[in-house]
Order: sequence, then structure tokens, then C-alpha cells
Amino acid sequence: MLLKGKNVVVGVTGGIAVYKAVEIVSRFKKLGAEVYVIMTKSATEFVQPMTFQSISHNPVVVEMFGRAQYWDVEHISLADKADLFLIAPATANIIGKIKNGIADDMLSTTVMATKGKVVLAPAMNVNMYHNPIVQENMDYLRQRGYKIIEADAGYLACGYEGLGRLPEPAEIVASSTAILLAENEELLGKKVLITAGGTREALDPVRFLGNHSSGKMGYALARMAAAYGADVTLISAPSNLTTPKGVERIDVKTATEMAEAVFKYKEEQDVIIMAAAVADYRPKEFSDTKIKKKDGDLLIELERTEDILARLGKERENQVLVGFAAESDNLLENAQSKLKRKKADLIVANDISAQETGFASDDNQVTIIGKDIQVTLEKADKLEIARGVLDEVVKLLN
Repeated sequence: MLLKGKNVVVGVTGGIAVYKAVEIVSRFKKLGAEVYVIMTKSATEFVQPMTFQSISHNPVVVEMFGRAQYWDVEHISLADKADLFLIAPATANIIGKIKNGIADDMLSTTVMATKGKVVLAPAMNVNMYHNPIVQENMDYLRQRGYKIIEADAGYLACGYEGLGRLPEPAEIVASSTAILLAENEELLGKKVLITAGGTREALDPVRFLGNHSSGKMGYALARMAAAYGADVTLISAPSNLTTPKGVERIDVKTATEMAEAVFKYKEEQDVIIMAAAVADYRPKEFSDTKIKKKDGDLLIELERTEDILARLGKERENQVLVGFAAESDNLLENAQSKLKRKKADLIVANDISAQETGFASDDNQVTIIGKDIQVTLEKADKLEIARGVLDEVVKLLN
């Protein structure tokens, strides 16, 4: 499991979005983490502590001077345990307390004492969210190393629309997990461009040639790169995946559109990772109307698309260039050949015929090939694989 052996403390404050925190705790448990919950008194007005206790399988702490569940000083015990300390929802009140060093309840006291990574997921009224004092408080905390998962925009419980909605639990857990896995911000100040997904080449208004790429590997790389502190641009073929927080996403459909986007942004990048499954061929002719079914076979003439990775290899200067090789046979031999032909620094090779790590799987197993590098990453969550790939990128940058 991705978070096996990790301790996560979830702080829950008093806002209507408390109900989402229940799923957040559940998702952390499913990733193998040991989860502890601290609630403010206001939070208990929305959800009872027993709910969180049932899901976390640990006592829930509310009272500062309640009966201790641990032999040592309780707020110090939980603070010391935390590899990750997530507060979700984080109200303007708790953000202000932390910024000003106020420790007047169990949650604010414990977060002041922790040395674990602290992540805040704000949720509040749109006008409160945009209040200059709240924004200044969040900026101050960012400068002090606290991580902020930006609020979503949408319809709020107060009846207003705008920024202030707590992101979905899946996004909060994914972002928090990436922050936890990133040991430090080794890509801070670096610009990283990542491609993801499978391109689509239109035959007519309703049909296209495509592939089975889900985009999960590219999106995991984008999420981890952001957690490493990078300024990330994600060029994505059609995908239903949520854009990782802190990542700029550019949507494209075809191989031509992807090439145009890559070469538009490539000059300013320090790292380019081509994780997308780009079509090698496209229909030579496009029918403006739907192709009707007729007796007999249909012959479609195909033409080559531009080899984006090969052109990058020829034109790049000091950038680190990473390509992917999705192979069904002769994995290492084909990856080595691609490394030389494309003039890349690294090729990440994966066996697409493997049932448990093929297209659309949450897991992957890859071998990273470089000039003097051959590193095998055993089957793991794609976020963990992304960390392994980025660790090799960091070594090249250094």
C-alpha cells in the first residue's frame, strides 16, 4: 500500500464541508496509513466524533483537557506521530490562529507542536476567502513552509458562487499524498513540461483513431512534480482525470495540436517529460460528413505524424528530456534503441501487455534507461513510480 507505515493526523474544523472529511479519512485508510483525527468543538456540531472513530479505528480527540487516550502528553504524542498533518476543512479561524501562533484548543496546540508536513485545505464563503486578511494569512503560511490546497470554485452552502468550496476528497488525498512522498522541494524554481493521455485522430465527425492510454501516468508525474516545487505545465490529450492542484493544464486532441503546444512552451522549460501516447499515424483524409456503412471493406490511407520526441532531441539545449516506451516485447532492447534514436536523457520503459500494470491501471512497473542508468521500479502506485522517475531527473539536473 502506498502509505503503509505512515501516520496521518487529520484536523477537522467547523464548516459545512466537514462531511467530506469523512471520506478523506477513509481514503487515507485505504492507502494503508494510520489515521488519527482531531476535531474542534464546532466540527462536532456537524459530524459526531464516533463517525471518524469508526472509520479511522482510533480514538478521536476533541477536548484539550479530556481523558487522555495515550500514556504521554496527548497533543505532543499526536504531533510527534504525524508524518502528515492535514487540516480539512480549514476555516479562516484556524488559518488565522496558526499564522498568529495562537494555541487555545487541541487542534491548534497540536499543529503548533508537529514537525510533520502541514497541509491546509481551506473552505469558506467566497467573500471571506477573498478577504485580504485571509489571503495574507495564507501567503504568510506558504512562506513558512505550510502547504495550501487551493479551494475550488462553485456553488457554496451559503448560497454564493465562487472560490471557497472544499475540493473533492480524492483530490485532497492525492495532493496531500504527493506532498508527503516528496521528501523535499528539489525542483523548486524549475519549469517542467509533461504530456499525458492518448491523442485522437479524426476520421469523420464521429469517429477517430486512438489508443488505450488513460493519462494516469502523466497526471501522476504532474502531481509529483508540483509537490517537488516545480512550475508544471501539463499538455493533456482528452482525459476525464482531474487537473492536479497547482498545475497549468493545456488541452489538445490530435498529435498535431500536441506538437504545436509542446514547441510553443518548450524553450522556457528545464525538464520535458513525454508521457503521452501520441499517434504515429493519422488518416490522410478527413470526411466532413459521417462515413456511411456500405457493403464490402473500407480502406483508410494513413500518413505519419510528427515525431515530437525526436525533434525535441535534435533541438533542445540544456533541458533534461525524458521519453516513454510502451512495449509489448523486447522491452529493454527497444528502450535502449529509442534512447539513442531520440537523443533523450532517459527512457521510461513499461510492458503494456502486463495485466496488472497495463493501460488504465492505477499501478505501474517500469525500467528507467539512461546513458549509464538502468533502474527498475517494481510494481507500485503510479504516484510512487512518478517519484522514482523524478528522482532520476533531479540527479541529472544536479
